Amino acid sequence: MKKVKIYVTLRESILDPQGSAVQGSLAKMGYGEVADLRIGKYLELTIKDTERDIDTLVKEMCEKVLTNVVIEDYRYEVEEAN
Repeated sequence: MKKVKIYVTLRESILDPQGSAVQGSLAKMGYGEVADLRIGKYLELTIKDTERDIDTLVKEMCEKVLTNVVIEDYRYEVEEAN
């Protein structure tokens, strides 16, 4: 089995109002050192052993279901599951 860690973020050209709100809150709490803050998603999948290519499988899932490819970027890591 494989463990896949997927990191999803808004594209740089997309405004992140949630990130801006959290950054503003941090500044009000005395953490003005935070210059920029963007919020994303983290997903972990455990995939059964398969004949299919793991990279192709993960890319298909990300682009069809797990992300909005118009406004989000993703990257992933594959490792052996324990």
